[in-house]
This record gives sequence, C-alpha cells and structure tokens, in this order.
Amino acid sequence: MKKILYILYQPYKWLVFAPILAISTLFFGFLATLLTFFINPKIVSLIGVIWSRMCSYLTPMFVKVTGRENIDRNQSYIIASNHQSHYDVFVLYGWLGIDFKWVMKQELRKIPALGIACDKIGHIYIDRSHPEAAIASLNAARDRLVNGTSALFFPEGTRSRSDEMGEFKKGAFKMAITVNLPILPITIIGTRKVLPADTLNLFPGRTKMIIHKPVDVSGYSDDNIHELMEKVKNIIKSGFDMHYSDQ
Repeated sequence: MKKILYILYQPYKWLVFAPILAISTLFFGFLATLLTFFINPKIVSLIGVIWSRMCSYLTPMFVKVTGRENIDRNQSYIIASNHQSHYDVFVLYGWLGIDFKWVMKQELRKIPALGIACDKIGHIYIDRSHPEAAIASLNAARDRLVNGTSALFFPEGTRSRSDEMGEFKKGAFKMAITVNLPILPITIIGTRKVLPADTLNLFPGRTKMIIHKPVDVSGYSDDNIHELMEKVKNIIKSGFDMHYSDQ
C-alpha cells in the first residue's frame, strides 16, 4: 500500500510542492535579507518560522513537540540536535520557538537567496576544513548570544543514515564551555522517513521533537570535554529510547 501511495504522491511532489519550495525559498530569503536593513533580526527570524511551517504543512509533515517547559526564553543556550534529514531545518525553525543562530558549514553560503539571507540575519558559517578559521568564527559569534538568543549546532556535522547517531564533533561543546552557556539537547525523530539523506524520496509523515533539560557546563574544560560530549549524546539518544518504548 505504501508503494502505491508513494507512486501517487510523485506528481504532487514534482508539479506542486517542488516549485512552491523553490519559489518560497527565494521569496522569503529575499524578504528576510531586505528586512534586516530596517528591523530587528529577531523579528526577521519569524520569516523563517513562516517558511518552515508552510513547507512542512505542504509536504505534509506534522510535528509533535514535547519538553517546551525545559526552555527559559530569557536564557541563551548552545543547542545540540541530532541530524537525520534536511527536514530537521523545518522542524527546528518552525517549532522550537526561541531565537537562535544556525551554526552551519561554509558550503551552505552558496545556496541562492538562502545563503545571503542567513548571513544577513546573523547565522554563523564555519569552514570545517580549516580548524583555526572555524574557531575564529565561533569566537566572533559570542556577542550574538545574549538576551535569549542561542546558537544551534548539529554535533554530528552531517546527516545520519539511520537512527544511530554519528560521532560528535567538539565545536558545540568548546563554544558552550568558552561562553559558559548551558547546552540544550534536542532529539528529532522521523524526519529521515520524510526525506532520507542523499535522496529525493520525499514522502509525507509525522515527526517528533523532544526538548530535554539543559546541561550545565560548569566544571567542564578541554581536559574533560569528551565527558560532556558523551553526556549530551546519551541524553539525545534517550529520546529515541523513550519514543520507541511507547510504540
């Protein structure tokens, strides 16, 4: 039955959704870039929420969120989320509900409209091929992380190809220790089934975002950073364990 539904979905995907995605990305990217010259970037970020929710509903993808009570809107965080799909962007932008700056690889700057808009809004690009340049970019971003504005990392660095998470990189944890901000772990479940990595096999589905309690980084340094990384990774993994135990 799912194979039949997948075949029936293809005309909608290519003739309706794909053109809307392309046009809306260009339109909202241009609008966000333009508005950064006139209004507060926090307000401009609402355009990303509208774009993400619109694309999600048109897919359609439905998102369930648990753990909102773990967020203090006046507190800045280093947000650490697992990464399964490009659709993680829609889930986080559309439903996390706090102002944050993406920490993204330098290559994404080249995406028409979106890359420029993200740069103007204040998202953080890092060159992962040059560690010194990456560290300099993170240090330069410190002043943006105040008054409830957070930084969002995918510590795996790339999308996982299964529910098993990849190895975490140190960037998020080094920054959390340096700026002394708590880490907010996020578990995203189900986006891999909506759009698997390295494919165009888009299909409607239901996803879930679990917001865990923040992790205090006091007492951590470069000497025991791996303990912090493992702790956060286990917290994110616990979201999968809870989800599948309820099935």
